[in-house]
Amino acid sequence: MLFGYYNGLNFKQKRIYQESDRVVAFPLPDPETLQPLATKVQEALRSGRLDRTKKWAQHLLDSITDQLGIQRVRLDLLDTRPSNSKMELHGLYYPAQGRKYPRMKLWMRTAKRRQVVAFKTFLRTLLHELCHHLDYECLGLQDSFHTEGFYRRESSLVQQILPPLGHSSLAHPSRQKRLPTAKAV
Repeated sequence: MLFGYYNGLNFKQKRIYQESDRVVAFPLPDPETLQPLATKVQEALRSGRLDRTKKWAQHLLDSITDQLGIQRVRLDLLDTRPSNSKMELHGLYYPAQGRKYPRMKLWMRTAKRRQVVAFKTFLRTLLHELCHHLDYECLGLQDSFHTEGFYRRESSLVQQILPPLGHSSLAHPSRQKRLPTAKAV
């Protein structure tokens, strides 16, 4: 817990913070069905095409929220991350607040070099913003703080959605075991 930050919160915010910190996972009902969608997101991201990446990332988000029986969230996928001299913005979450759907914004290219972001970074950012949505929809929190529990929930989603290394094209090529090739007889 960041005590300087935490001490600046009012009593109600501290209660929400503590409640958030106690929840360490979002178990998904059927994570195996999400793994092929993560592969599609990776392939689309590799292509560098914004439209394909948005399509598959939105499909993954819809599948997760449908599994959890909660309201869907709309993805606005943009090209190059905004930045200033100190930071790059990776993603944002906007609760519904009078709109039909809550929204999130993500960017798929780095600010400085304008390179497509690494798949795991993109997926973690997507699931990070989704965790804010889950804080409101699943946990009923009135605010979504970056607590230790929040980051553990984010990691739990990543671990459920990424297939084990060596079992998918999502594994980093240098870490995959190479299978012996069949020899013609």
